[in-house]
Amino acid sequence: MSVLLDTARRFETPEGIDLTLRIAGPVPRAVAWCIDLAIRAVAYLVLGFVLGLLGGLGVGLSLLLLFLAEWFYPVVFEARRGATPGKQALGLAVVHDDGAPLTWSSSMVRNLLRAVDFLPVGYGLGLACMLVNRDFKRLGDLAAGTLVVYREGAPTDSGDFEGDLLAPPGSLTVAEQSTLLAFAERAGALTPERRVELAEVLSPLTGKRGDAAVSTLLGYANWVARGR
Repeated sequence: MSVLLDTARRFETPEGIDLTLRIAGPVPRAVAWCIDLAIRAVAYLVLGFVLGLLGGLGVGLSLLLLFLAEWFYPVVFEARRGATPGKQALGLAVVHDDGAPLTWSSSMVRNLLRAVDFLPVGYGLGLACMLVNRDFKRLGDLAAGTLVVYREGAPTDSGDFEGDLLAPPGSLTVAEQSTLLAFAERAGALTPERRVELAEVLSPLTGKRGDAAVSTLLGYANWVARGR
């Protein structure tokens, strides 16, 4: 019963630690880009108005600062905080393929290649590349060895998940237990429809469909989490 839940990928760090990351697809990344674009647009308007009062010198400074901001806005935020404000608003972050924090050099590479990803218009080449790549990487990500992932919330101390305590039918393998826990950990961040869709993948285990399948899996996860 080893199945891929949502866009979760498991990686092994150089220290030999298994790390599970949820890859962000084109839609949330596009929304994050729009938020960043709106932030830059407001900043450009304010900057243009203020420097415009200086006449010709102000216009020259405006063009220089606009160029620097357009190219280095994402680099600075991603290298220092792991995400631009737009990505942070969507709960996203940029990391290396092994889950390590992004470096300045990698951020520079992935963002400078935006000029290629933008071709022929509207990030057409970048979107096409993402759609044929299982990790939704654009060309900049492929060159820099980076991923855009969802930031995971801090785990709860109790280890309890939503739902009742329910004993699974028979003994479960380690892989099955990991699948149940992965589903329960992400259930709160999924839409009801997506929860049902994923839960019904495991219908052979639960014998249930719809919301009943979701409740049953959460009950099993609680049982596993408590070490029963």
